[in-house]
Amino acid sequence: MSNADGAQKILPADGTGIIDIDPWLEPFRERIKARYAMYEKWEKAIQDTEGGYEPFSRGYEKFGFNVAQDGSVTYREWAPGVVAAALIGDFNGWDRGKHKMTRDDFGVWSITIPGERGKCAIPHESKLKITMITKYGEVIDRLPAWIKRVTQDLKVSPTYDARFWNPMSHEKYTFKNQRPNWQDDKKWSAKIYEAHVGISTPEGRVGTYKEFTKNMLWRIKDLGYTVIQMMAVMEHAYYASFGYQVTNFFCASSRYGTPEDLKELIDTAHGMGLVVLLDIVHSHACKNVLDGLNMFDGTDHLYFHEGGKGRHELWDSRLFNYGHHEVLRFLLSNCRFWMEEYQFDGFRFDGVTSMMYKHHGIGTGFSGGYHEYFGDGVDDEGVVYLMLANRMLHSLYPNVITIAEDVSGMPALCLPVQTGGIGFDYRLAMAVPDMWIKLLKEVSDDAWNIGNICFTLTNRRHGEKSIAYCESHDQALVGDKTIAFWLMDKEMYTNMSDLTELTPIIDRGIALHKMIRLLTHALGGEGYLNFEGNEFGHPEWLDFPREGNGNSFHYARRQWNVVDDHLLRYKYLNTFDKFMNNLEHQYGWLSSPQAYVSLKHEGDKMIVFERANLLFIFNFHPYQSFVDYKLGVEMAGKFKIVLCSDERAFGGHDRIKMDGEYFTNPEPWNDRKNSLRVYVPCRVALVLGLAE
Repeated sequence: MSNADGAQKILPADGTGIIDIDPWLEPFRERIKARYAMYEKWEKAIQDTEGGYEPFSRGYEKFGFNVAQDGSVTYREWAPGVVAAALIGDFNGWDRGKHKMTRDDFGVWSITIPGERGKCAIPHESKLKITMITKYGEVIDRLPAWIKRVTQDLKVSPTYDARFWNPMSHEKYTFKNQRPNWQDDKKWSAKIYEAHVGISTPEGRVGTYKEFTKNMLWRIKDLGYTVIQMMAVMEHAYYASFGYQVTNFFCASSRYGTPEDLKELIDTAHGMGLVVLLDIVHSHACKNVLDGLNMFDGTDHLYFHEGGKGRHELWDSRLFNYGHHEVLRFLLSNCRFWMEEYQFDGFRFDGVTSMMYKHHGIGTGFSGGYHEYFGDGVDDEGVVYLMLANRMLHSLYPNVITIAEDVSGMPALCLPVQTGGIGFDYRLAMAVPDMWIKLLKEVSDDAWNIGNICFTLTNRRHGEKSIAYCESHDQALVGDKTIAFWLMDKEMYTNMSDLTELTPIIDRGIALHKMIRLLTHALGGEGYLNFEGNEFGHPEWLDFPREGNGNSFHYARRQWNVVDDHLLRYKYLNTFDKFMNNLEHQYGWLSSPQAYVSLKHEGDKMIVFERANLLFIFNFHPYQSFVDYKLGVEMAGKFKIVLCSDERAFGGHDRIKMDGEYFTNPEPWNDRKNSLRVYVPCRVALVLGLAE
């Protein structure tokens, strides 16, 4: 952290450095100090008892199954609530008395099974379980908590089977590519493609890792995205949960293929220069008992809080006890495992709001008052876990990226832990998609509040980076509509062909779809996110197979055929998205300081701002075009068009000459030093750049 002179500033040792950044935090100094003291206490405990983050976060090398070079297998499990434990499986005929485990003073059970002449004692992919006896004499069978592979046969049962994953050396995937060193590119920015492997096929079934590698990576790269955010990878028993009811935290979902297939996907993405993030779920866990963590040792408080405190009433799931040493080992090791075993580049942490507040955000609105962030409603243990996770990840992996899904607006969420912050790199700008959907759903075009649009897009904490997005998977789900569907609705089925009439609804929809995305991209944050298919206005919602829809896959897929068909108008939106992303890489507006908005005109429905030495011009008026419209601009010189949403290639009407030149006058306008005049048709966005 540097001061105005560029000299390195010494941070306070008590975590109150964030008050220097935001003086409005001063009334909460003692609460901030207490939170940081709790963080330091845990960090010291990890250092004193485990040797620091490095060994502590490698719990998967101690717990679960680990194979030695001589073929022996050591299995360890934390289960203090039982009086006896044994390993059972195909390898021993499921004999409960054959491989009994021993317990240490900390409730950790273990067994080592010798190899046979260098051969592993447990066959690869064979089924196994841990069987235990509770202090009440009940015999319980569970899937190992640290298991790395589970499979599901729905023809037999929805319950998962644990598999011993230990392929031969020649069957193991070997990584060939280094992680992208994105920090070396000064104009690099996080342009995120949010994707779900299972729905990434146009066919009515679950897609695979192999298919994603072959069919999706090139699309994402070609569109100019730099980051893939992978959803629903952590194993989940119920497909329709979208991956947010995790049962097995160290398992890559077997629905899509093998662990080696996922490694190949990530390695191939790295070879293309793409960063890959995991959508990690540490906010809660599935309540399944037979194949999850719930009631693992017969008690309801092993990994979770007991009673009501350990249950999320809306999600119907279990809540972790972030104040327990072994739970921290499990969760921090889980982060480390995905980074090491699969070479992920970072995480989008799901449900951060639920983790940070005792009320979990249920029935609570956030007004922005600082008392909401530092009062009794805050779950300090949850906050401190996030601090520990971010500190561990950033200290071990300098290029790691962490993103918080938080709706509350928690101050210092994206400031370094050393300053007293929580340590994330980005937060999701969750108010932005809500604003767009509300406008399209409830407000006519001529009544759009231009000032409120600009406020929502720029209302972010100084010095904390945001990921802006118009819509994510949330808006695509059944019960809501995508922006394209709100704009064009049923006419998407009849008038998206160039051979059909360009109706007013389709014309408006294509125009506003482009403008909304460009405005969000350029004004809304320091990163940008798009959910797969939405870049070209995917024509239908998303609905996973479930009892309510006859277990149909019809809406649990992405119809790439419509964007690949050159007769359909979806190609225009796709081409615009590609051009927009590549233009951002050329000029680097996401990595530039926040924009200066010089015009928010309610009557004309005009928005004008400057960012990265570009002049962005938006005319949202439904029918009024403007000739020689006077705009303010700070820079002087000759400007040219670098992007026009009205180009024919983008489904527009070519009303503007692309070779036009715009010269500034030294006449101040709208608090800018210079001015120029432009022709701006209705529902058109222009981006001007200096010609020299």
